[in-house]
Amino acid sequence: MQWFSLDQLLPGDHRARIVWAFVQSLDLEPWYAEIEVTHRTAGRSAIAPEILVALWLQATLDGIGSARELDRRCETDIPYLWILGNVGVNYHTLSDFRVRHGAFLEQFLVDSVASLVDRGLVPLETIAQDGMRVRASAGSSSFRRKPKLERLQKEAQDHLDRLKKEAESEADRQQGEKRRRAAAERAAQERKARIDEALRQHEELSQQREQRKKGDGKKTRVSTTDPDARKMKMANGGYNPAFNVQFVSDADSRVIVGVDVTNAGTDGGELAPMYDKVRSNYGKTPKKALVDSAYATKEGVKIVESAGTEVVSTIPRSEQLAKHGKDPHARQKGDSDEYANFRARMAEAEYRELYKQRPSVAEFPNADCRNRNLQRFGVRGLGKVKAVALWHALAFNFLRMINLGVLAT
Repeated sequence: MQWFSLDQLLPGDHRARIVWAFVQSLDLEPWYAEIEVTHRTAGRSAIAPEILVALWLQATLDGIGSARELDRRCETDIPYLWILGNVGVNYHTLSDFRVRHGAFLEQFLVDSVASLVDRGLVPLETIAQDGMRVRASAGSSSFRRKPKLERLQKEAQDHLDRLKKEAESEADRQQGEKRRRAAAERAAQERKARIDEALRQHEELSQQREQRKKGDGKKTRVSTTDPDARKMKMANGGYNPAFNVQFVSDADSRVIVGVDVTNAGTDGGELAPMYDKVRSNYGKTPKKALVDSAYATKEGVKIVESAGTEVVSTIPRSEQLAKHGKDPHARQKGDSDEYANFRARMAEAEYRELYKQRPSVAEFPNADCRNRNLQRFGVRGLGKVKAVALWHALAFNFLRMINLGVLAT
């Protein structure tokens, strides 16, 4: 028998070592503040945050999207055992940690990119934005109209009341039975909460449809599995419950500088909010923004151009312009000065050539994340879904830092 340490079993140039060095360079004080023992709180065992961050970063790089799968790898794979260093972990802890700290993850992304901006590696002179639809953890059959939602709400409340009554009448039952009934009651409460949220969002969507004059709000459907999910047109031409993941990238370094997740089925209103977020986070105004025609709405272009950034995109040609053979680069009725300038600019060969760079910048992060298993979210709710998207952005930027020579290999 030969004895080896985990450090001896892991190659010196293995990526897990770079991941660990990168995580140690992050400011994890907010996470430590949550587990700090004070005179007001009792002490308890806690796993060091850098271990959990390193585990999920390594897992995302390896295309692992399940806490249960990561839990299995932590028992069999040397890189994960090396990161753990004999610390025990279970899938509940891994699952909760992955989605609970979305605000911290976004701050990590901003801080790491800001350091690259200060060093001149991410100039933010030209940015590009693109979105991708990612399947939600909900089925199409879970979408219900208001009458059905109200019936389900009543059934869920009746079921919950019955469970509580049974629990009160069986005070002397065994401990195992107590746990079973507690779990059943917890599941019933969660189901009722989802249905309540579905009804609330149904009211909002119905009002929006009526305001947009898109028909009767009674036809609106909301999922009882994930009320935040929406049916969207996917790349295969079909419609599925999904979320709209938005990435903004720097054109020179190909680093993701902004992330958001919405349940809007189109990209029409996504340009201005992400542009404002980039300016606010890094204190810089990009000179150019590369987007496809879906983003180039009159309102979005006006906001971005007014702030001093040139929008580079194809001109959205309406049916009316195509029908009458009008020049899409000429000023049209209802155009603002900013949109008219945008139309005229895109007639120039220089900007048409610049637009050809958009796919290599904007669609590169999407393709890479798809290849790392960002095909379908295994979590529910906008907050948790965004946390998963942020893990993918951090993993993507980690690889870009290696390519840029920021992290030693």
